[in-house]
Amino acid sequence: MGRVVKILAVLLILAAVAAFAGHRYWQTRLEAPLEVAEPTLYEVPEGAGFHRVIGDLAAQGIIGDGWAYRLLVRLEPEAVPELRPGEYRLTPGMSGRELLGLLDRHERITYPLTVPEGWTFAQMRAALAAAEKLEHRTTGLSDAEVMARLGREGLHPEGRFFPDTYRYHKGVSDLALLRQAMERMDRILAEIWTGRAEDLPLETPDEALILASLIERETGVAGERRRIAGVFTRRLERGMRLQTDPTVIYGMGERFDGNITRADLREATPYNTYVIEGLPPTPIALPGRASLEAAVDPADGEALYFVARGDGSHHFSRTLREHNNAVNRYIRNR
Repeated sequence: MGRVVKILAVLLILAAVAAFAGHRYWQTRLEAPLEVAEPTLYEVPEGAGFHRVIGDLAAQGIIGDGWAYRLLVRLEPEAVPELRPGEYRLTPGMSGRELLGLLDRHERITYPLTVPEGWTFAQMRAALAAAEKLEHRTTGLSDAEVMARLGREGLHPEGRFFPDTYRYHKGVSDLALLRQAMERMDRILAEIWTGRAEDLPLETPDEALILASLIERETGVAGERRRIAGVFTRRLERGMRLQTDPTVIYGMGERFDGNITRADLREATPYNTYVIEGLPPTPIALPGRASLEAAVDPADGEALYFVARGDGSHHFSRTLREHNNAVNRYIRNR
């Protein structure tokens, strides 16, 4: 009997040693470096499960022991990553455990898309259409159809998207980026509108958005935005037409060839502020935060006119006579 007990004890010890050795071997296979000699992109397909990804990595020779990863599901289910589609960068020396961490943290490769302040919606759509790795769902759709897909049917798209640099990973759609930019503009416009100055000649946040787009198109000089907003505000208060060239250009559309003639200034379009009273019906560009803030907090002053100097800045005038002199100096002589 004593001998049987000793044999059983030895067998238990051997089994424990074997189990420990097996577990340790399993761990070493997970900690082994991937078979990549240079930075390599691996794409997790949409809807792919853990077993499919492991099989794919093994088939590509990136990992050599697929069984070690599949064993995670039973022995360490908490270590099995929740997969998200996209591209992941695998680097030489990266271990299997590090790969699992990379997948679990969803550290996908991203690409930038920059939408500058002052761009039109048409320019934004062109940039989206040219963006690599982006899923293009709006190709062939009209602007109205795009807005309907975004849940804003009947809303003019101009000015409704916040200009900034957005990052996306492969598989993200252009609609998703548009929705992100649209919702961001909604939030920023609402925030800025709540902090607006008193007694503005603006009734709604949409009117502030329109005015901000005029400011954005008139100047890129940061220190002038509130001054230009002040000129526009005083003209609105006095019932004067805004008479700003960017609205003429926007109203001309594709006919604009880089020059504005006297006939263009007299042409009756819905946007020509030399002809219409008050603000144009919609924004004419994508305004940034600084222009939005200027629209609701214009600078005090008496200037009612401004003209471009030709260096990006403007000359501001209080009277029409002073303005005409400035026009002669900066425009006609040039």
